[in-house]
Amino acid sequence: MEVLNISKELQINEEIRDREVRLISETGEQLGIMSAREALEIAAGKDLDLVKIAPQAKPPACKIMDYGKYRFEQSKREKEARKNQRIIETKEIRLSLNIDTHDFETKAGHALRFLKSGNKVKVSIRLRGREMAHQGLGIDIMNRFAQVCAEFGSVEKQPKLEGRSVYMFLAPKQAK
Repeated sequence: MEVLNISKELQINEEIRDREVRLISETGEQLGIMSAREALEIAAGKDLDLVKIAPQAKPPACKIMDYGKYRFEQSKREKEARKNQRIIETKEIRLSLNIDTHDFETKAGHALRFLKSGNKVKVSIRLRGREMAHQGLGIDIMNRFAQVCAEFGSVEKQPKLEGRSVYMFLAPKQAK
């Protein structure tokens, strides 16, 4: 079946008020220009619907088809397209400036799990009080975190200080 570029709001059968229409059969062949009433009678004779597929054309083009079957197939195609879409979520990992090695490895493990499942990871460090004087340490921790996650993720946005926090974004590496 040919794919038609048809919006949800189609005029069918008696809704078609044009004087003349260009009729296309259910097999796709041109049947010529005729009055809308004649076209509707031909469609009714075949137990099918008359659907206006090109309202902007002069005269408008109408096709004879089973409209219920067409709507069903259209919804089936849309459902299939939605099923194939992958929604990428952003997961957040929060580190601290004085994080211990085991805590660092645990957080890195969580980030690797997120990256393996195809999600982006936002890594953040909140600088409190006197930690603001040691912003370089925060960026060093971020770079070390990026090196640990380098196998499954790449740095999408380099570590950057915004206000009292340092942020970095990691994106999953595409499977080749």
